[in-house]
Amino acid sequence: MKRDNHSLTGMIAGIAAGVSYGMNPLFAKPLLTDGVSIPTMLFFRYAISVIIMAAWMKLKGESFRVKADEFRLLVVLGLLFSLSSLFLFESYRFIPSGLATTLVYLYPIFVALIMVALKSYPTWQTWIAIAVTFAGVILLSLPSGRLSLHAGGMILAALSALSYAFYLVIVNRSTRIRHISEHTLTFYALAVGTALFICYQPTSDVSFMNGVNTWKSVLNLTGLAVFPTMISLLMLAIATRYIGPTRTAVLGVFEPITAILIGTLLFLEPITQRMVIGITLCLAAVLFMSIHRKSK
Repeated sequence: MKRDNHSLTGMIAGIAAGVSYGMNPLFAKPLLTDGVSIPTMLFFRYAISVIIMAAWMKLKGESFRVKADEFRLLVVLGLLFSLSSLFLFESYRFIPSGLATTLVYLYPIFVALIMVALKSYPTWQTWIAIAVTFAGVILLSLPSGRLSLHAGGMILAALSALSYAFYLVIVNRSTRIRHISEHTLTFYALAVGTALFICYQPTSDVSFMNGVNTWKSVLNLTGLAVFPTMISLLMLAIATRYIGPTRTAVLGVFEPITAILIGTLLFLEPITQRMVIGITLCLAAVLFMSIHRKSK
């Protein structure tokens, strides 16, 4: 019974991680319109997140203390997660965001291959779920017409997927940090990201505070920090520990679904028949994986 509860909690957390991360456009689009640079956006989303997480842990009386070897691994995890964001945003400079989204969704395949290398083999049902969701994401994300296949942009998007995949696998497989709470794990990942994006800031040719001059921009930066960053990362840690990195990766398909629904409902972006088919395929694959796990 306890294992079933963990499985259900993991599935819910995995869906919540995908949905919250898919809320990026809700806060990022208005900020870009206001002229906020990507380095500034990345810095504030991590900095505000780590402050909120630290305050929450302090309020709950949770310890920040970790051993030296644990700290080194937490730094690696923070770099992997932060680099995934950085590589994705940089890929947008060279290829359409739809193509980048599709390439980033290679990460469930990367996760499965890494797990195979570690002699932990996903079931054939999970492989089917990965294949179907990937096909759904292609239908959801690829723009119509001629694609801009810039090699550098495609490599950056693939590196984003690979960084994310390694993050998921290490969180699940490492015995060194297994006893560390999800809150502590999330705090250190956010802290490392904040430090990384401080160093990244000088690469921007736009003033650091450009566009960050209204209450609306402050609220959007806070929303970006809370939902697609802090909550997503926390839910990701819970899901990965309870249901494993491969199933968590498949549930990440709720990210592009949420992003597209926000674009359609709030920003009045068009939705095509191809997108509807893609969403249906993705949801069918997740339902198939969920039913299989329950029957097993």
